[in-house]
Amino acid sequence: MAAKHRRGHGPVAPALVALGFCVGAAQAADGVFELGTVTVVGAPVRSHAGGEAVLSQGDMTRHDADTVTDAVRLLPGVSVSRGGARNEEMVYVRGFDARQVPVFVDGVPLYVPYDGYVDFGRFTTFDLAEIRVAKADASLLYGPNTLGGAINLVTRKPVKPLEGDVRLGLGAGQTRRAAVNLGGNQGLWYYQLGASYLDADGFPLPKGFRDYKARPTDVGSQRENAYRSDRRLSFKLGLTPNATDEYALGYVRQEGEKGNPVYTGRSAQRSAVRYWRWPYWDKDSVYFLSTTRIGGDNVLKTRLFHDSYKNGLDIYRDASYTTHDPTSAYKDTSKGASIEWANYSLPGHELRLAAHYKVDEHDDTGKFYRDVTTSLVAEDSIALSERWRLTLGASHEKRDAREVYHWPRGSASATNGLARLGYALTQQGDELYAVLSHKTRFPTIKDRYSARMGSALPNPDLKPEVANHVELGVSGRPWAGAKGQAALFHSRVNDQIQTVVVPSGACGGSTCNQAQNVGRTRNQGLELSLAQQLSAQWSANASYTYLQRTNLSNRNVTLVDTPRHRLYAAIQWLPVAQWELQATLEAEQGRRVNFDGGYRQLGGFGSAGLKATYKPVKDLALDFGVSNLGDKWYELADGYPMPGRYWYLNGSYRF
Repeated sequence: MAAKHRRGHGPVAPALVALGFCVGAAQAADGVFELGTVTVVGAPVRSHAGGEAVLSQGDMTRHDADTVTDAVRLLPGVSVSRGGARNEEMVYVRGFDARQVPVFVDGVPLYVPYDGYVDFGRFTTFDLAEIRVAKADASLLYGPNTLGGAINLVTRKPVKPLEGDVRLGLGAGQTRRAAVNLGGNQGLWYYQLGASYLDADGFPLPKGFRDYKARPTDVGSQRENAYRSDRRLSFKLGLTPNATDEYALGYVRQEGEKGNPVYTGRSAQRSAVRYWRWPYWDKDSVYFLSTTRIGGDNVLKTRLFHDSYKNGLDIYRDASYTTHDPTSAYKDTSKGASIEWANYSLPGHELRLAAHYKVDEHDDTGKFYRDVTTSLVAEDSIALSERWRLTLGASHEKRDAREVYHWPRGSASATNGLARLGYALTQQGDELYAVLSHKTRFPTIKDRYSARMGSALPNPDLKPEVANHVELGVSGRPWAGAKGQAALFHSRVNDQIQTVVVPSGACGGSTCNQAQNVGRTRNQGLELSLAQQLSAQWSANASYTYLQRTNLSNRNVTLVDTPRHRLYAAIQWLPVAQWELQATLEAEQGRRVNFDGGYRQLGGFGSAGLKATYKPVKDLALDFGVSNLGDKWYELADGYPMPGRYWYLNGSYRF
């Protein structure tokens, strides 16, 4: 194995559970930092949170979801991609990627300004209380760029004078994990501290695996150059002077490094084989959140934040990892503020007005870029009757390029709209709903200004991408002991940014590439989920997603990296009070990827897992599990195999 290059350092609020997770209106729970949510804080009557799916801390622990990628893949409508040329874990929500479904922590945007992406595998879950995933009806209060939805990572808030937990674990590939959370609520103030460490040397290769390169790099039982190390520290200090007001200062620091396993597929392109390592992938976030009740009918909320991100890439000459080019270093900074005023003086109305201001800066080794984005939002949730509820929203946004190295500046504006009509079928939360929304995404700095190593022209006046969504759904209890959800969705995207060839001598020939608003695509499909309590000892749950993506501009160009069919299912058995046994099945089919100028359809797969949990006393738990039980060789990106049979052992204690 090559040596690792390490460095030191309302009336009727609908709710349902699918896969054991809340997939209806989001409800605050004990230990959840409610100030960090976007749609439910401050209302005298808790407001409706649309169709936000919620994964609780217990859900993440039960399924050993150490990273955000591992967690959100459990939800219907969500798929992931792992590996590829940058060894990144990507999340897709109904076919929309991370640029179109931004990620937030406690409502503060985290996505990288330069290209809009984040590596979801770098974000661990040990200090989270819940993860919320919004789709077509994501509240406009999130701010700009929620074209396909939003993902909000909500941190913990203590409820006892002293509480916490400790977790230790081991796994295949020399995986080591450790996490501690400590918090206390003293009435007028509280604190929350979290620290975690996740480290691995690699992962086991599956049975039958073969490296097809002329000079194979992976000939043993472990994946080479697949190491990772992620360290995270979070702290929050809050003041609660009375029953309605809250002020909190939060800080999150994470440090990461990773190797990039080398391509092992059949591509004939030399560029497919890369010997890359990231010596650092670091992020710092500091933010202030507040909510203040003014009289009986007004609530004022604020968010202030400063987020910095830097990474470095070492490009080596060969698999010896001894000589590399100068480190390619990026540094990005985001800072901003938002203010929201909520008013409840009109009977049956929950009116919110908000303003967002965000500055994004990118430093590419002395080449500086700076964008300023502003947004004005109005949203009203209206109780039409005891059972009918209507949510209407509108926003107007503008993005100005204030500094762009030596390129021409540009600007763009966008208008968004949202309408959601819900009918409560029962007083227990069963609901029938319909959604219409018009969402946009501003092009990133990379979209507008990347020269792509001299092969492309900038396009400073790229327009925003536009998506029109229609969704019909029902959620609730179809029969005794069951909770389920069904949704039909259709999304039409216009002005999608795609690369075209234009006549120009600026790139050393007669043509150049340029990003333009020429794409028209369609995402449509079906989501089904059901959780069933079979008896006092047995329960089962499953979700299925059908997704059809079509390039309407050119049907010969395939939309890639998402499966056509996806299934996740689990069954739990409690034979005695101290033991819980769980079996899981994850399966998908119909994923197409880019391959040598064309496309390749990856093989479908089904991967099973088993887990046993032993609780000798109330607050102590020992887990032992195996994933990919059949040692299946499958891929989510061409030439990048997923781990084979993988064992893990965890111990946790809660106090």
